[in-house]
Amino acid sequence: MNILNQVRNLRIADYNYPLPDERIAKHPLAQREQCKVLMFKDNAIEQHIFHEVPALLPSNALLVYNNTRVINARLRFRKATGSQIEIFCLEPVAPRDYQLIFQTTHECTWLCLVGNSKRWKSGPLTQQIDVDGNAITINATRGERRGNAFEIIFSWDGEDVTFASVLEALGEIPIPPYLNRDTEKSDLTDYQTVYSHIDGSVAAPTAGLHFTDELLAECDRRGIERRELTLHVGAGTFQPVKSDNIGDHAMHTEFISVPRDLLAELATTNRPVIAVGTTSVRTLESLYYIGQILEANPEATEEELRVTQWMPYTTPCEITPQQALQNIVDYLDCHNASDYLGSTQLMIAPGYTYRIVKGMITNFHQPQSTLLLLVAAFVGNDNWRTIYDYALEHDFRFLSYGDACLFL
Repeated sequence: MNILNQVRNLRIADYNYPLPDERIAKHPLAQREQCKVLMFKDNAIEQHIFHEVPALLPSNALLVYNNTRVINARLRFRKATGSQIEIFCLEPVAPRDYQLIFQTTHECTWLCLVGNSKRWKSGPLTQQIDVDGNAITINATRGERRGNAFEIIFSWDGEDVTFASVLEALGEIPIPPYLNRDTEKSDLTDYQTVYSHIDGSVAAPTAGLHFTDELLAECDRRGIERRELTLHVGAGTFQPVKSDNIGDHAMHTEFISVPRDLLAELATTNRPVIAVGTTSVRTLESLYYIGQILEANPEATEEELRVTQWMPYTTPCEITPQQALQNIVDYLDCHNASDYLGSTQLMIAPGYTYRIVKGMITNFHQPQSTLLLLVAAFVGNDNWRTIYDYALEHDFRFLSYGDACLFL
């Protein structure tokens, strides 16, 4: 059986474990760097406190994290009948660029999930909001259906009022559904990393929530280099695997942005690359396959450069990671571009070979999730359960606001 069939035939039931609700952290610790961290290295488990992480990392590590910022993606409209319609912004449609759409005035279009959609039969939804002391009227018009989502056209009055301002006034932070509670004021800061500054995610890259400015400064003092990239986390990160086998699960697509300077550094560095969070892992590993496409076709179009779900298991890996990364640098230089912008649908599961990432900081993930598969692929298919059993037996806190893992 070839590697693709092995991966596609993995049973998601084999990646299940008992997770009582009381083990799911509903709020972070008051001091986020005081959470526990489980370190797995050389097939051994150690327990530490997160503020020790700079000392636990290799002294010459290159720490790469996701600088995306969670937007107020959940919008609530109320019809004249009293029915509440919830609109959850997933990704931009027009303009398609994240930076441009937040700067847009008067009108833009998003792909959205719609809650209680049966009660929204026709016509626009209208809401009055206050933006910087000015009364603004915003309308939402339902457009084309795409799968389980809809294109929603937002329009609003007010000179120079941007969509970013509309979201700030009307929206709320979309905390994970498994927290089973409403968004609270504390989530406005708790559910953002201290280094977030590029708007676009509908979920936080939660491994980074443990870092403080002081911890980052400690990394600097120890000679650990820090670099940023961007992956805008979509709602698909919470999508459970509902099929019996991995092969029948459609992996969600997410948008990535990587600076040319970081690509050039990765192509030449001897430092071990430590990814903060699964989003950084997926972005970094996707770069190898983008470089592979360019090896065969240096003039590839944006659509041709998209990393598809099963690409790692069907494409012969005939070039080094350094060559793959250099191919992207050359491509950007040819197009006078300072950043690589693309998308990835990469599925990382046991059977996958890591090309760029040598270590990762992550949280404890949901049973039967693609994120747990990614971890199992890194630590070994026989080790992930040992790690999670240890965490359950030693009172670790789970999921977004929970404790951390350091895998080296």
